[in-house]
Amino acid sequence: MSSSHIVLLGAIAGFTIYLGLPIGRLQRPAPRLRAALNAVAIGILLFLIWDVLTAAWEPTDTALGDHRWTKAVAGGAMLAAGVGTGLMGLVHYDRWLAGRARRRPSGLSEGPGAAAVTERPVAKSSRAAGLAMMIAVGIGLHNFAEGLAIGNSAASGEISLAVLLIIGFGLHNATEGFGIVAPLSAEGERPSWSRLALLGLIGGGPTFLGTLVGQHVVNDYLSIAFLGLAAGSILYVVIELLSVARKTGMKELTSWMILLGLLLGFATDAVVTAAGV
Repeated sequence: MSSSHIVLLGAIAGFTIYLGLPIGRLQRPAPRLRAALNAVAIGILLFLIWDVLTAAWEPTDTALGDHRWTKAVAGGAMLAAGVGTGLMGLVHYDRWLAGRARRRPSGLSEGPGAAAVTERPVAKSSRAAGLAMMIAVGIGLHNFAEGLAIGNSAASGEISLAVLLIIGFGLHNATEGFGIVAPLSAEGERPSWSRLALLGLIGGGPTFLGTLVGQHVVNDYLSIAFLGLAAGSILYVVIELLSVARKTGMKELTSWMILLGLLLGFATDAVVTAAGV
């Protein structure tokens, strides 16, 4: 299989993320449905954190087992730096956005209470849209690392492995698209098709780029760095979504839907594992 075919399949794997995005166009979902969508997204993202950290730690774990201390320390430090940057970078970015929103003029109003009435929906909309964008960025970093794995496998002549990775990652991305739009559905905000297209490009496009780069650059540290960034950013988003879930007061429904999201993540991963990868 030619390198161009591998890159094409990598692009297809990335853009299966669009299969889950249209659910964000649901019009005014009921409160229980909103809570369920938010909770399923939490479950999917929790699985991704485990999946990402497992892959990121593997080179360091192997180096420790082989007593290659320099590589182990370097890999561990790279992972710690990536997770810290991904997590705390979004914390400070979110604080900057909040400060910017507070300084933004409220606009024209026709009465003393008009500003308060008009500002609240804007703040809610910005919050949901911001969370969706952060999820897309975190998943995009994760997918870039997945693309590197596809490209590295192809570069090593392991074409069958590359194809199996494409199939597995493609299924993963289909569920990840749902996770991206869950905050919008939970807040009853209906994104435009162009907004969904942008979120899908940010979340799924890096799989194509990673496949392209991975065929020419085989580097464990590069993969660890992107996986660490992904884990940190996804962890931040999970913390935010848990806060949203707590406010709904639907503890039993939320717990069941988080479990469903986790099972969906493991089910898609099982395709690759069952194939012997």
